[in-house]
Formats: sequence, C-alpha cells, structure tokens
Amino acid sequence: MNTRPLFPLLLAAVFAGCGEAPPPAAPAPVVKTLIAGATAAAAARSYSGEVRARHETTLGFRVGGKIVERLVDVGAAVKPGQPLARLDPADLALQAGQAEAQRSLAEAEAKRYRDLRARNFVSQSALDAKETALQSANAFADLARNQAAYAVLRADKAGVIALVLAESGQVVAAGQPVFRLAAAGENEIAVSIPESQLAGLKPGAAAQVSVWSEGKPLRGRLRELAPMADPASRTYAARVSLLDTDPGLALGMTATVRFERDAVAALTVPHAAIFQQGAQTAVWIVGVDDTVALRTVSVASYGDAGAAIAGGLQAGERIAAAGVHKLVAGQKVRPLP
Repeated sequence: MNTRPLFPLLLAAVFAGCGEAPPPAAPAPVVKTLIAGATAAAAARSYSGEVRARHETTLGFRVGGKIVERLVDVGAAVKPGQPLARLDPADLALQAGQAEAQRSLAEAEAKRYRDLRARNFVSQSALDAKETALQSANAFADLARNQAAYAVLRADKAGVIALVLAESGQVVAAGQPVFRLAAAGENEIAVSIPESQLAGLKPGAAAQVSVWSEGKPLRGRLRELAPMADPASRTYAARVSLLDTDPGLALGMTATVRFERDAVAALTVPHAAIFQQGAQTAVWIVGVDDTVALRTVSVASYGDAGAAIAGGLQAGERIAAAGVHKLVAGQKVRPLP
C-alpha cells in the first residue's frame, strides 16, 4: 500500500501541534497575612469592665418589718442623713411602750426597797436584786427606743442610689439589703482577669483606660486584685483606680483596660498561623517579593488570643495568618492584609 500521500499530512499535524502556545500558569494563591507586632499583645489582652464607685454600701434596716414608704428611686443623689425608706412603726412603738412601762415598774420597786432597807426591814441582797432589775429595765427601754428610731432608713453618706432591692409593701428582715449606695467621690474600673493572664500582674501596675463614650484614654493604676478566683467564672476580680479625672465619666459606663506589661509581652500570632513540622513549630514568612519561606519559632504559651512567640520572629515581619498547610516553600502568593 502506498503511504506517500499521508506523510505530508502527518508532518503538517506535528508542526501544527508544536506551534500551539503553552497553557497559562495558575494564578498565585491569595493568602491572608499580618504584620508581627501589629496585633500586639496589648490588643489581645484588653479587659472589658465598667465604671464603678470605689466605695459601695448595701443599706438595710436594723430591725425587721413591713416597708410602708420608699422615698428615693434609682439614680437619686442623696445626702448624709436623708431618709430613704420607712417601716410600719406600730409594732416598734408598742415594744417601746412596753419597755417603758417595765422600767417604771422596776424604778418604783427599787425606790420602795430603798425605803425598806433604810428601816432595816429587808436585806441588802434583796435591795441589790431590785437595783439590778432596774438597770436591766433601763437598758431594755433604751434599746426599744433606739429600735423605734430604726424604722426610718437613712443614708450614711453622700452618693447615688445604684440599686433598689425592695419595694413598698414588702416585709424585710433585719439586715436584708434594701438599697445599694454608690458613694460620691472617686470612681474606678471593675474588671475580671482570666487565669491565663494573671502571671506578673500585681497591684500598682500602670494601666490605660479607654471609655467608649470618650475618645481620650485615661491613665490608671491597678489598686486591688482578688487573691481568689470567682468559683463560677474562674476569673480574678480587679479594680483599676483612675489617675486622670473626667467629668463625663458616669457610673455604669463600659470601659476597656490595658496594662503596660501586656504591651511589651511576646508577639502573639493566631493559632491558624502555626505550622507544625514534626516536633518543630514554624510559621510562613512572606518576603518582600511575596514568596513564602518556612521558619522555625519558639512558642512560649498558647492562650485564647493566640500563640505567644518567644523567639524566631521579629516585630514587623509579615507572616501567613491562615491556610498555612497549603503553602509550599518558595511559592509566590498574593498577600491579603
């Protein structure tokens, strides 16, 4: 069979295939990046709190009874000695009258026995018993008179009523909370410190306080740190006193507290940026030419905010923050800040 006519066609097909353009290269993958140090530990270690009065007092009646009148509401500014609520005084008045009658009787008995003793009709011991009974009756009458005065609950200092815990018509026991009084004067920030961020934090530590309603940060100092964690939240209650005064600061405002020791802490990177290579921990460094290189780092600790890098990474270097298990050394990427 003659194949000569087919040979030119085969050559034409081969040369035509060689002339085709190669397929376009796959685009560089988009990688989310961050600058080490831009997400400083101060941003990760910020504590939310609220503005509270330094001195808060829970007020209650010293005797039990039924509340017949509440004289102040939440937010009312009160002065020392100002009446806040009243109990039904009827029972207390009856007790005071009974005590006064017993005192009158004891006083008459003691007077009669003094006369009898002067004429030697009774012994000295009998007179001593009546004198003792009179002293007891006097003390009981004074106590009943004081309790009658306790029917009116008064403010012991100037401040603002922060909370009302009882209403008119309610029967309360002695000492049961009725009001919470926020004393006028110094305000501070109440925050809760997690267990993982307690190390190195001591009273006196400098702090920066930012209030959402105010743009200017305020200087503060850690005044108090609870020695025991709250059994429910497992956090440590702390109070930050304010060194700067702000007339626009009101009780109950939300505030954010950052301590200076957190600003110089180890660099913190997201957990998604950590690449585990066998027994070594590494991160992907994104170079100036947008190529990635794997670098071993030393992790000081892991927390809710991320991993604290103790060595191997410098502030200002750019790293891959996500998708690290899909990268290859020397690969070119398109950084997404």
